Amino acid sequence: MGTAPGPGPRSDPAPDPDSAPAPDPDPVVEAIGLEKRYGGVAALRSLDLAVPRGSVFGFLGPNGAGKTTAMRILLGLTRPTGGRARVLGLDVVEDSVAIRRRVGYLPQHPRFYDDLTPRQTLRYAAGFFPADPDRSVEDRIDAALDLVGLTDKRDQRAGQLSGGQRQRLGIAQAQIHEPELLILDEPASALDPLGRRDVLEIMRRLRETTTVFYSTHILDDVQRVSDTVAILDGGQRVAQAPIGDLLAGSGGVAYDVALRGDGQAARARLQGEPWVEDVTLRERDGTAELRVTVSDAARAERDLLRVVLADPAVAVVGFAPVRSALEDVFVELVDAEQAEP
Repeated sequence: MGTAPGPGPRSDPAPDPDSAPAPDPDPVVEAIGLEKRYGGVAALRSLDLAVPRGSVFGFLGPNGAGKTTAMRILLGLTRPTGGRARVLGLDVVEDSVAIRRRVGYLPQHPRFYDDLTPRQTLRYAAGFFPADPDRSVEDRIDAALDLVGLTDKRDQRAGQLSGGQRQRLGIAQAQIHEPELLILDEPASALDPLGRRDVLEIMRRLRETTTVFYSTHILDDVQRVSDTVAILDGGQRVAQAPIGDLLAGSGGVAYDVALRGDGQAARARLQGEPWVEDVTLRERDGTAELRVTVSDAARAERDLLRVVLADPAVAVVGFAPVRSALEDVFVELVDAEQAEP
């Protein structure tokens, strides 16, 4: 049921991103030594995972890394060759039916009956789950359509929806029974930038009521929306850590801002924000060039320019994110893994 120049060199040694974090006493997903072989091919090799409750957990890796295989095992849709895993405290082999009652799932390519409307699609999906006696099915459908921004499309045939709208309908379908865990397989990979933005915003909103476990190969999406990240390559986990720990020492998430006006005052305003880690200023040819390193990319995308433009005498003439710091971390980890004999 139901995706400018780099930061400067590291000034401090980067922490080991694969060092064992403090154990979560109540992980939503826990996998230990998970393995899956198809004949002589190892799709997963001794995979360990721990997904914190209430998080947006990014499962990052190149195509073919084993992400979908791991998700299918967690959902009880395929059996592991070795190791064990628990979802919501339930064994993925022995309790797979009970798990699927409590988990929502969006496959990479969701499909719908094209002649059904979004409202009819969700009504059909809701019929697979026991109704909450305190809430009518129609109330749940209205809430789901509002969450994904399809209220105005509720009576349009699904076959007439755009790709981004169909993906949002898939998320609504996956969470129509208000699950404790949402598993989303590449939810934004096939979308244009506006469609990806919409899906990531929905994921941020879902964090308030459920745990979101999603796979992707898009580095920027992980950096923008995830609390915790696991990096998979060749069926093996090469890192798992909170996003801030992975980026620590790598220069963080940074933006370049060029403005005309009082650059010193803009720098001071930015330095007063709790999500700003560092601001450097260079002035030349009447333009102030700021590089702003932040700890919260989502907050920066929303508020950075507002802070700069708080002075009406300031005009922004350039704004761009610095190349993803996570890309540096990802390439370093994957290259190191592939270099091992």
